[in-house]
Amino acid sequence: MTRRLAQVAQKVGVSEATVSRVLNGKPGVSDSTRQAVLSALDVLGYERPTQLRGERARLVGLVLPELQNPIFPAFAEVIGGALAQLGLTPVLCTQTKGGVSEADYVELLLQQQVSGVVFAGGLYAQADAPHDHYRQLADRNIPVVLVNAAIEHLGFPCVSCDDAVAVEQAWRHLDSLGHERIGLVLGPGDHMPSGRKLAAARVLAPELPDENIARAMFSLEGGQAAATRLLDRGVTGIICASDPLALGAVRAARRRGLNVPGEVSVVGYDDSAFMNCTEPPLTTVRQPIEAMGRAAVELLNAQIGGSSVTPEELLFEPELVVRGSTAQAPRH
Repeated sequence: MTRRLAQVAQKVGVSEATVSRVLNGKPGVSDSTRQAVLSALDVLGYERPTQLRGERARLVGLVLPELQNPIFPAFAEVIGGALAQLGLTPVLCTQTKGGVSEADYVELLLQQQVSGVVFAGGLYAQADAPHDHYRQLADRNIPVVLVNAAIEHLGFPCVSCDDAVAVEQAWRHLDSLGHERIGLVLGPGDHMPSGRKLAAARVLAPELPDENIARAMFSLEGGQAAATRLLDRGVTGIICASDPLALGAVRAARRRGLNVPGEVSVVGYDDSAFMNCTEPPLTTVRQPIEAMGRAAVELLNAQIGGSSVTPEELLFEPELVVRGSTAQAPRH
């Protein structure tokens, strides 16, 4: 107990007697000092005394699937910055292969009495994944916002980039360059954003053969393996569900001795960092990360403030960024 008092007192810059007064609910402590002591308890990982548990910490969980894909650090930067401006402290929770799961992180965040949670690219986007931990958050009335397409009936507000418009922009671009054999590299079959992209492609090209749709895990290697299958089919234009998948597709073409964009055109999705520095610079569909991140924080903050927020989806318009990985279809 005394060690805990000393640590908290040191972190806040107050006396141990002041910390003791806060923990015992005694008067004579300013609101700001009280809040600082409670936040320090949370940050140091100590349980709050039972009578103070009703007051949630000014901490917000930010749960990301990985940091390898530059789109997630980009979201973290925007969301973290917007939270900090509101006096909320982001707690970054990144899943690692075989490490702490999303459900484990939710458990930890609940123990920390967080004010809310923002998920980006989580299990809510996969129909076949476990979703019980979301129900836990809903049951405890913890404010939650999801970034990008989710399965139905979770009941949380959602901020998404319009997958259908993204595919439409990419498809029309390749079509205008004379590509007739267009293929898609998408995420797993139960991945909601990928499902939306496929539905949009089928509207644009009802005759699209199943063999021109390749599924992959979201990685460079996954993109390379999937694109190799499409190249076997004679596809000349490839639309990918993420930038790393697209870089894998460029590599697959190169391994075949095919020139990008002379013989194969590749379109990515996200416009994450450094895509203008690749060789060739990547044509991609840009997610409006800044606007989406700020909207997610506004929705979360409204819920934290006690406003009821309808569990609907805000759709943001993507933008095609044409660079050097797409060109006129090869003439046979």
